[in-house]
Amino acid sequence: MDSMVKMYRDFMKGADPRIASYPLMGSPWPMTVILLSYTYFVLSLGPRIMANRKPLNLKKFMIVYNFSMVALSLYLVYEFLMSGWLTGYTWSCDPVDTSQSSMGLRMVRVAWIFIFSKYIELIDTVIFILRKKNEQVTFLHVFHHSVLPWSWWWGVKFGPGGMGSFHAMVNCIVHVVMYFYYGLSALGPAFQKYLWWKKHITAIQLLQFVIVALHITQYYFMPTCKYQFPIFIHLIWIYGVIFFILFSNFWYQSYTKGKRLPKVTTQPQQNGFHENGAIANGKAKAN
Repeated sequence: MDSMVKMYRDFMKGADPRIASYPLMGSPWPMTVILLSYTYFVLSLGPRIMANRKPLNLKKFMIVYNFSMVALSLYLVYEFLMSGWLTGYTWSCDPVDTSQSSMGLRMVRVAWIFIFSKYIELIDTVIFILRKKNEQVTFLHVFHHSVLPWSWWWGVKFGPGGMGSFHAMVNCIVHVVMYFYYGLSALGPAFQKYLWWKKHITAIQLLQFVIVALHITQYYFMPTCKYQFPIFIHLIWIYGVIFFILFSNFWYQSYTKGKRLPKVTTQPQQNGFHENGAIANGKAKAN
């Protein structure tokens, strides 16, 4: 046990000291407890609590929540751009700036806000449970909301910025579009006529993985690259390929094989978010 503790401490010495003072970043245990608690609630405790209760009416909350996520995602995109991607990064082999410069510290801050936003997004599944939409809580949905934030935490802890932050910025851009759609959907029947572009959300998600894969694949063809954490490059590439395949399957099942095209209806969307069959709920479900 002493040997394992020493090994852990030696390993954590490689973390970025600038992020240590941020909430939930001192050690991996608070983050792990939050994600395990989330998993227990959505897979066991929550459904049991709601078993003999009526679904909660959370329409107003969903409207505020979704449009708040739009604002947060826009802010994150701006900060990522101003922290490096429009102010010095080459969009190629960009190492993590480990200095105490204002730009380097700004990237550390936006990296932390990004990982914190992933804790906020756990609310997505909680709303499913409270509204008794348990069919939406699939393995893929829980995987997306728990395992990915867990791996992102390590990326922020060790490498806040640099080449590995590109996919985070792109993810935030996609979330601006997605949560805006979910917000309109939550507004009710009067806004259904503005939701004809549901199919294009999946196209944007697929494009996200293509762009991220193209960017990260550069690493494997560079004669030299001093990005400090190649393991993150490999993980980003693997996740990108897996999710591209899953989204492509959804596209095929929904819009090619099933010939399911978005329709303008007079009925409100079930959830107001994550009903477009995306990875976020892991289920091909659309109107």
